[in-house]
Amino acid sequence: MGFSDHYTFGAPATTPAAEQEAFLRSVEGEAKAMGFHPTFVLNAAFATEEQKQFARRLTTGYWIEDEKLKGVTLLDERQVWDYHPVHGSCRLIPQRGVVLIITDERGCEIVFGFLAYPKELRDVNRRILLTTPCSDRWFFRDFVDSPDPRYRKIVRRFAEAGFLKSEQDEFA
Repeated sequence: MGFSDHYTFGAPATTPAAEQEAFLRSVEGEAKAMGFHPTFVLNAAFATEEQKQFARRLTTGYWIEDEKLKGVTLLDERQVWDYHPVHGSCRLIPQRGVVLIITDERGCEIVFGFLAYPKELRDVNRRILLTTPCSDRWFFRDFVDSPDPRYRKIVRRFAEAGFLKSEQDEFA
């Protein structure tokens, strides 16, 4: 088992995507100066099946577990991945993302940013089952398996801007 730096970013749901994009573009400039190449900032909705599959490459989704999801409930598959009715759990698919993708010298891509998830989870008949735990904010959780201090500098930028909600750096 290796070490990782786990981080969670967040912002109020009222934060405009354009504001987050401007922040990520400033971080992108610093990432380029640190030697990351190529880099890419994306501000996009994930509405079509192809877009959702792309979003799946960016994140594992927001894991949700709730008693209301147990049993025979058929969830709207446009909102979730990996539904487990016995456990009452699934992964929410983001609806929108504002992300920075950076690539190191070895070709390893790392994603930083913000994702917006559905406010409610619905069944196949579009009936609201529950309000999601991340409905009031942009949310992003990921990790990097590298001791490279450049990644920590990027995470520090999120902290300085007030977007870092938690971090567990196993390299420290």
